[in-house]
Amino acid sequence: MRLKFYETCDDSLIERYAITTEQLSFTKSPKESIELAKLDRNRHAILVLAEDKLVSFFVLHEKDGVIPYSTNEAALLIRSFSTDYHEQGKGYAKAALQLLPEFVQTHFPHINELVLGVNVPNKSAQALYTKCGFVDEGRQVTRFNDELIVMSYYIK
Repeated sequence: MRLKFYETCDDSLIERYAITTEQLSFTKSPKESIELAKLDRNRHAILVLAEDKLVSFFVLHEKDGVIPYSTNEAALLIRSFSTDYHEQGKGYAKAALQLLPEFVQTHFPHINELVLGVNVPNKSAQALYTKCGFVDEGRQVTRFNDELIVMSYYIK
């Protein structure tokens, strides 16, 4: 399994990615996220590939994207995390999160914190992030009328 930056040659993988209405209540689709990344050079669309199949997707957002989640200028926001509906329950999200610190150290060596906001009702995502070393520091933010728990992972 590997992480890679999105390239236009990956569009066929994005087209085949299955995301449900329920998932979309918690996250943006890869297509929508990629369009936003094309307009903002601080957003980096990341593909999670298992044997060249797109199994998960997320965006790493630098600089202003981190606000209001963290005041740390060396933090990177993880947003729009999802797993293809047909690939859920196979451990891909956990594996992707475990690969992420090394990927960040390679491509963003100045970063020392990963931060994310997880919807308060999304207990399964909260449990996943906790298992992967993210810490709930007791802060919440409101974004687009949703209450989010802020979680951080500190890169050593």
